[in-house]
Amino acid sequence: MKHLLFIAALFISSISFAQSNNEEIDLVQSLWGMEKKDIVSQFVTVDAASKTEFWKLYDAYEMERKALGKERIGLLNKYAENYMTLNDDMTNEIITEMVSLGAKTDKLAATYYGKIKKAVGVKPAAQFFQLESYINSSIRAAILEEIPFIGELED
Repeated sequence: MKHLLFIAALFISSISFAQSNNEEIDLVQSLWGMEKKDIVSQFVTVDAASKTEFWKLYDAYEMERKALGKERIGLLNKYAENYMTLNDDMTNEIITEMVSLGAKTDKLAATYYGKIKKAVGVKPAAQFFQLESYINSSIRAAILEEIPFIGELED
């Protein structure tokens, strides 16, 4: 798992301060997605008869997760661009978006837990959910380590 945490931190450091160039974001997400898929294949145990169905669901999940990832990058950019001039309205808007995005991310993993459980069984679904929870928590922690707290850089 330490390898996974290193990859997640590297991914975050690559995007945290990236410009919102969609091609760059797509490239970083693609590279991260390939590494992540390899990790998932090592962690999630799926019998041979269910592999095709699992990977079909996993790929659908990743498409939706990547869209949320782009939203997260946009929100980080919005925070960075407005950090020094944050007023109450902008701060509230950013926090509200952050809460919403976190809820969407958690709901997506829970939804796909149910789909995977129905298609291939509880154990692989639980492994998928546990790994996604770990990755999402690691990414959230890495982001928080990289960005200043509101008001931290003020005089």
